[in-house]
Amino acid sequence: MEMLALFGFVLGLVVLNVPIAVALGIVAVCAVWLVQGSDALLNMPLELYNAATNFPLLAIPLFILAGAIMNASGISSRLIAFATALLGFIRGGLAMVSIGASLFFAEISGSAVADVAALGSITIPAMKKKGYPAPLAAAVMSSSATLAVIIPPSIPMILYAVMAEASVVQMFVAGIVPGIIGGLGLMAMAYYFARKYNLPTEQAFRWSEVRRTAREAMWAFMLPLIILGGIFGGIVTATEGAALAVVAALVVGLLIYRELDLKHLKEAMLEGGIQTAVVMLLVATSALLGLYLTEVQAPQKLAQMVTEFTSNKWVILMLLNVFFLLIGCFLHSAAAIILVIPIVMPLVRAAGIDPVHFGLIVTINLGIGQQTPPVASVLMVACSIAKESVWSVSRTNIYFIGVLFAVLMLVTYVPVTSLGLVELFYR
Repeated sequence: MEMLALFGFVLGLVVLNVPIAVALGIVAVCAVWLVQGSDALLNMPLELYNAATNFPLLAIPLFILAGAIMNASGISSRLIAFATALLGFIRGGLAMVSIGASLFFAEISGSAVADVAALGSITIPAMKKKGYPAPLAAAVMSSSATLAVIIPPSIPMILYAVMAEASVVQMFVAGIVPGIIGGLGLMAMAYYFARKYNLPTEQAFRWSEVRRTAREAMWAFMLPLIILGGIFGGIVTATEGAALAVVAALVVGLLIYRELDLKHLKEAMLEGGIQTAVVMLLVATSALLGLYLTEVQAPQKLAQMVTEFTSNKWVILMLLNVFFLLIGCFLHSAAAIILVIPIVMPLVRAAGIDPVHFGLIVTINLGIGQQTPPVASVLMVACSIAKESVWSVSRTNIYFIGVLFAVLMLVTYVPVTSLGLVELFYR
């Protein structure tokens, strides 16, 4: 009952256009004050500080900054040129290029919004110019950008790992196979639409063009290999890998491609600072709410209530999938993870569900939430670039969401899809 009331108050404030972090803070302060008295409020500043200074969370601003620097360094255009040489001979090749470029860029940015903003501004106008319906162009780019939350390094994965006390590295490894499957599935759906609309190919396949664009994009390929190789090999932690990404991005942008100037560097730093401030404020205020929920033992009560209803972990996963699909329509992924994960983890552990397996389920669910209104943060960016309404794009995007949902069901009920590589290398 306490949790339903808290969710109701938070959602009510959000509907009134109160920022989510502020809504969390208001509800948390009021709840603690009513239950524990005014003396308990004295500990809140310390709780805010401790939550926001969690070391693994430092990877978030660093990956955001690295992605912004790399985008300003000409990496996006080089990735698109290589993907065009590799996939442009297929009917609807430009849609394939968009998806393929998203797969590469996802390994750098870790953010779906950054992915669609960086690549969509190039590929969506190009698809429209080639005769693609604008809703299809926006849907392709929007859905493929969601791969950035599945393929490492994923910012939602880092947040989940911190909240659930799981391994960031194992979360990254778990996302590799589902991310590739999702990319191939989206390409298959794009090919279906290409046949339906009789869309053109881009260019004939030539090995010379593939080799040329591969040479030009060599450093773009090397960056994720160096960063993720260091993390997976145990040479650096995820946070240290994020710092390495920033250094590598600066070296490539300033010394190798020489397309990064002080103006773009300043814009990248401002962008990283703003996004980081939003996430950290969410983390800090959610810690206050977590303090109250811990005091009243709300997570334990939820676990007991659900396990009394059913002890079958597959049924519990079905219920949690429905819950996260619904909450993903109304909350951004960071807010949903920070608010909900501390509450449901006792239930997950009581049901015997692997935290890494559950983490990927949560990540894909919230990735789908980035495509489903009313919040739909990634979809909104794609619609803005394509100059199309949300609803016209959504009518086409529903097919691509179906692909992502199929990946979700595969990961949920065939755990080896996500846990196979984790079991092979880390257990």
